[in-house]
Amino acid sequence: MTDSVILDVWCELQCPDCHSALDDVRALRARYGDRLDIRLRHFPLEKHKHSFAAAQAAEEAVEQGLGWPYAEAVLAHTAELAERGEPVLLDVARELGLNVEEFDTALVDGRHILIVDADQAEGKAIGVTGTPTYVIDGERLDGGKSQDGLRARIEEIADRLLSA
Repeated sequence: MTDSVILDVWCELQCPDCHSALDDVRALRARYGDRLDIRLRHFPLEKHKHSFAAAQAAEEAVEQGLGWPYAEAVLAHTAELAERGEPVLLDVARELGLNVEEFDTALVDGRHILIVDADQAEGKAIGVTGTPTYVIDGERLDGGKSQDGLRARIEEIADRLLSA
């Protein structure tokens, strides 16, 4: 029996579809707890001007211990991020009590750029073309066009792996 299963969630923090996918991510977290390791993977899309900065900011949030809460909070502000840009990333950090000066510096000095670049390159290499895209047990599930049935498929795979 496997103790835990990894679910990679290829996401873009300016993507409205990724925002709506949070309900599935939360439901999976509630159902599996620590047995499902849900990892945020970055796949900034060129059509979203602030997505690359948002991915770097999310990595700074990981450094400060609030990666997923920060990502979820930014996704709740996708329209505002599109309109106002990087100040939204700092506002969210402030709301969560994170060190805003470090966020500001990280966005300037690019300290997290290699992580974002590596995620994006890996995503392209495995065929990710849009967000959200999930990878579990080597199977890529593309939610960029439709998320219908994806949570059920993820649960089916996770249940099989966790009971094996």
